[in-house]
Amino acid sequence: MSGRQVTRGRLADAVLAVVVGALVMTTAAFDDDTTALDHALIALASAPLAFHRTAPRAVLAVTTALGTAYVLHAHPGPLSALPVLGAVHTAARVGHRGVAAAGSAVFLAGYVATGPGTQAAAERAGLLAGWFLCAVVTGLADRNWQAYLRQTEQRAAEAERTREEAALRRAGEERLRIARELHDSLTHSISIVKLQAGVAVHLARKRGEEVPPALLAIQEASGEAMRELRSALQVLRADEPSGTPALLVERARAAGLAVELTVSGAERALPDAVHRAAYRIVQEGLTNAARHAGPAEVTVRIDYGEGELTIGVDDDGAADPARPPAHGTGLTGMRERVTALGGTLHAAPRTEGGFSVRARLPLGEAP
Repeated sequence: MSGRQVTRGRLADAVLAVVVGALVMTTAAFDDDTTALDHALIALASAPLAFHRTAPRAVLAVTTALGTAYVLHAHPGPLSALPVLGAVHTAARVGHRGVAAAGSAVFLAGYVATGPGTQAAAERAGLLAGWFLCAVVTGLADRNWQAYLRQTEQRAAEAERTREEAALRRAGEERLRIARELHDSLTHSISIVKLQAGVAVHLARKRGEEVPPALLAIQEASGEAMRELRSALQVLRADEPSGTPALLVERARAAGLAVELTVSGAERALPDAVHRAAYRIVQEGLTNAARHAGPAEVTVRIDYGEGELTIGVDDDGAADPARPPAHGTGLTGMRERVTALGGTLHAAPRTEGGFSVRARLPLGEAP
């Protein structure tokens, strides 16, 4: 919240306190028995409403005590309850239902004690009880509404973030696809041109012939094209994983996620495609656990086998086998990576609760 909004809120609270105090004092002015002490009690009971946002319970306690003292001394009408009604509503709105009910009961007891016991006094007491009940109910309703608005904003922000992540993931995968296509086709063709031009230049010089300028230009241009293509490929591959699954685990721990990493087998360097897939699988598994599992413990297992790499990401979170989640972009992307390498992927809720991701990646060439 900005400083200007805070200032406006404080000003609005002060205006509320002044208006409530003015209404009660105006009503009291029509009573000939009103004294200076009564006016002082009204002012002191209304003034704390200016701080109802910062200290709702303290405001309710002070307003109830002074408001009850006022009704015991002056025997006023029902409008004398306005300051206490405002404090009760504020306390209920921030979740202090018991305190709000207690304040209402204290003031009503004091108000009833001042009445002569007639039917009119009983009716006024019943009216005040209804007012206080409405104050508590509206406070709780306002609290629920604010909670609903916050949840709606969080869901909207999460949906927007998920869309952005999916878009970035698709863009990165497309760049990598283009980089692979350029490397596999264009780089090969340029290399052949450069090689043939170099052979032609070498043969011409070996025979003592003058090398044609066009041939030298082809040789130079092909070399320059190769250098520029390599630079472009580096740019396209800029979003490739630069770390390891262990680094991802450390980052998740630093962010507050309880993660345990277990590595078995002979750890060794992996083919680039397998390394990228393993990195993304662990990354997506930790992201899903942080986003959906709640306060859960996560276990990451990496097993270096003879001919395959096995990856497991398990959590004991809130996933229920009876209600399997819809496979989103993350799980779909994992499955596509694993399938492209000829591996298998299992991602589903566990029988004992939580979610499990299992991937097997062959260490040979993809089919």
